[in-house]
Amino acid sequence: MNRLRALLRTDGPVLLDGGMGTLLQDSGLEDGVPGELWNLENPDAVRAAHTAYASAGARLLTTNTFGGTRPRLDLHGLGDRVGEVNRTAARLARSVADERGLLVAGDLGPTGELLAPLGTLTREEAQALFAEQLTALVEGGIDLVLVETLSDLGEADAALAAAREVAPGLPVAVTMSFDTNLRTMMGVRPGDAVAHLAAAGADAAGANCGRGPAEMEIIAAEMAQARTDDVLLVAQSNAGLPQVVGDHFEYDATAGDMAAHATRLAELGIDLVGGCCGSTPEHIAAMSATLIPA
Repeated sequence: MNRLRALLRTDGPVLLDGGMGTLLQDSGLEDGVPGELWNLENPDAVRAAHTAYASAGARLLTTNTFGGTRPRLDLHGLGDRVGEVNRTAARLARSVADERGLLVAGDLGPTGELLAPLGTLTREEAQALFAEQLTALVEGGIDLVLVETLSDLGEADAALAAAREVAPGLPVAVTMSFDTNLRTMMGVRPGDAVAHLAAAGADAAGANCGRGPAEMEIIAAEMAQARTDDVLLVAQSNAGLPQVVGDHFEYDATAGDMAAHATRLAELGIDLVGGCCGSTPEHIAAMSATLIPA
């Protein structure tokens, strides 16, 4: 049986949480300040975000560690605190999850470096960067690994190898961003990604971020056609596209829009449904009401 399915103990769609970075910005995180810093300097705000998503009906809480690899943290002078940042983030999510009987997904985002031959980072170096971050997340008590917003299948392979090295007992989900004419920035198609990731040993594969619910549904249909073996499928769309409203951005998909989107994803056979940038606990609550009616 699929390890993630066994962990979830359900055959129906599972609701994930929504955007973290945009939610923290709404809580006062200033532009240019990494959200991961708040794990250390404003843990109450991070815990409040997790609590809001838990109350909205999310079954999995995602750690606030999207930019938690050493190169990403180096940009903000935090590279020597990789372990502290990630371990603390996992413990914050764990504290909320344990109160509600939920699961914690340790979040790994892209390293921010291009792999050779387009860049200078080798596959082995990428694996080491992911392993360093994941070691701390495991120490903090995560239940599964979520690698998200990737463009390069080589980087996905490096993350999967790191998970096998550091956390061989934990399920791994990998999602890519198909935001360039229904392909990733590196030209990967949704169906090809699912086939590759399933063959590489991912327990779940899918898509996140992107250009909004309508495009995500096209992507989800392609992924569903390519499903192999018992790999689970994941879809976490942005809440539409950002629009300038006064002095800030607002995403244009309403809670009702995202609820209808969740229904369509479930009809397509998507196993894990959530939100990404711009989605809020309000969006997730509406999706929960649709997926898990009272």
